[in-house]
Amino acid sequence: MQSNTAHSGAIGLATKNSNHEIIEVYYPHPHIQLQAELLECLLSSTNMPGGANGFVELDGNLLVSLKDKLVSAGFDDWAALLSEPDQGNWLVCISFTDAAPASIPEAFLKLHLLSHRLVKPHEINLDGLFGTLKNLAWTNAGPIDLADLPARQLAARKRGEVLDVMSVDKFPKMTNYVVPGGVRLADTARIRLGAYIGEGTTVMHEGFVNFNAGTLGTAMVEGRISAGVVVGKDSDLGGGCSTMGTLSGGGTTIISVGENCLIGANAGIGFPLADGCTIEAGLYVTAGSKVNLLDETGKIVKTLKAMTLSETPDLLFRRNSQTGAVEATPKKSSISLNDALHSNN
Repeated sequence: MQSNTAHSGAIGLATKNSNHEIIEVYYPHPHIQLQAELLECLLSSTNMPGGANGFVELDGNLLVSLKDKLVSAGFDDWAALLSEPDQGNWLVCISFTDAAPASIPEAFLKLHLLSHRLVKPHEINLDGLFGTLKNLAWTNAGPIDLADLPARQLAARKRGEVLDVMSVDKFPKMTNYVVPGGVRLADTARIRLGAYIGEGTTVMHEGFVNFNAGTLGTAMVEGRISAGVVVGKDSDLGGGCSTMGTLSGGGTTIISVGENCLIGANAGIGFPLADGCTIEAGLYVTAGSKVNLLDETGKIVKTLKAMTLSETPDLLFRRNSQTGAVEATPKKSSISLNDALHSNN
């Protein structure tokens, strides 16, 4: 029995290695919450079973059938993808439920959904993503399986060319797959596919944004947004600053930056930062850092761990220049981003 709803789906163009295994997929127009008519076209044309997450590769007959049905149903944007169906390895991927990705096409679909802003970080299941993706050489000739790389390098040399290997990683750079509207990205190599870059965001040369992380609106990023970290609108991450992710340290706390926050140059956080807070330049505050909470007169109210202040807005975190103690004091002013730098992206 076919299902009439699906969490997400797309038509994609896959790259294969020398063993004819899929190593990555490009989805020009991924969809979230597939409408019933489109889902029916995809299922009936490809003989995919309804209700089971997965993908099907499109041979010549399936391509023609799918294109004809898409045109008849009025889905011209999808049909246009197959205007030259004899070129490339086309496939259809459908996720009826938001389950952990069980294949490379499913994994790349989820990363596309994030970078297309169809879902926000932490809104989809990425369990097991690292184990599903292959470590690849990302080159000026596209992604290459590492086992195939020496032969491809030699072939390029024989042609008098050099195969440029930009990175060896499980994740490509986002802009080779999608460039979201209303952003400025100074160094695209520092933004991975699966990043969510909100409209109005500027990422400067030293800024970095990992997958399943990003900004929800206008923001200035000159520091590091680690995996899983979400930055609220109108916040500023100063040069060389960092946000602690959850992948490497084994922690489970989701680090976030609220709205209208400032993390100063070479500063950092290891706990969720509430709206309107500032971390002074050079100060790294972890969840367990002892913080002296001050009142408006500068008197110490109590000493507590920084994590307990994760829901307290409008605080300035600073280091006492005489005692070296970390202090949190009520802010007397708020930050303001330069509108001219962001509204014209």
